[in-house]
Amino acid sequence: MRFSTQAFGALATCAFLAFSGVAKSQAVQIYEQFPSDIHASERYVIFSHGLIAEGDDPKPVSPQYGVYDFPRIKDSLFKNGGFNLIAVQRKKGVELENHVNQLESWVHRLLAAGVKPSRVTLVGFSRGGQITALASGHLATEGINTAILAICSDGDFAVDSGPAIVLGGNFLSIYETSDALGSCSKLAERSHLGSFKEVAISTGKAHGAFFEPRPEWIDPLKAWIAKTNR
Repeated sequence: MRFSTQAFGALATCAFLAFSGVAKSQAVQIYEQFPSDIHASERYVIFSHGLIAEGDDPKPVSPQYGVYDFPRIKDSLFKNGGFNLIAVQRKKGVELENHVNQLESWVHRLLAAGVKPSRVTLVGFSRGGQITALASGHLATEGINTAILAICSDGDFAVDSGPAIVLGGNFLSIYETSDALGSCSKLAERSHLGSFKEVAISTGKAHGAFFEPRPEWIDPLKAWIAKTNR
């Protein structure tokens, strides 16, 4: 079988495009600091960890709940997700408001670089969930996605002063039934959402259910991200 020069050129072009597509799909990664280069066509998830991990130890130990395994949580959340994961370990002793402002600034930088709001998802657990909720409330009109793990009490996340938090975009709440913190239904009801989903898990581990990447919460979180971050 003989190929003409034109046919060979066409095959070479197709091979290059296929390789470029593979390379592009492999570009996503885990960032331990906010990335210096932002790719407008890619998807981004920012994960904010619990209070216990503030500082330098990525695997701190709680006397009540055991090890908080930040590295495994990051790896499990990122694996086969097809998105860039920004998961910065926060410094200890920094005011909550400063963390909120930083998270907001990161979102603004992603949007300014051309990333679609629907391709930006904020995820936070415990104190990280509080930071996420506060930042997302300030960004309610942007149309980003928000997932909160274990911060609500009596159906709501109340702030000490100022107006009640109102979220926008798509909202996911996950809570553990043996934990003191539960549903975020009231927060969802007063928000202006594109969609709301809530998942109750029952591991018997209370707040410690989120200290490691248990499939009970990792799997529904990743499925929701795949559906909404597009």
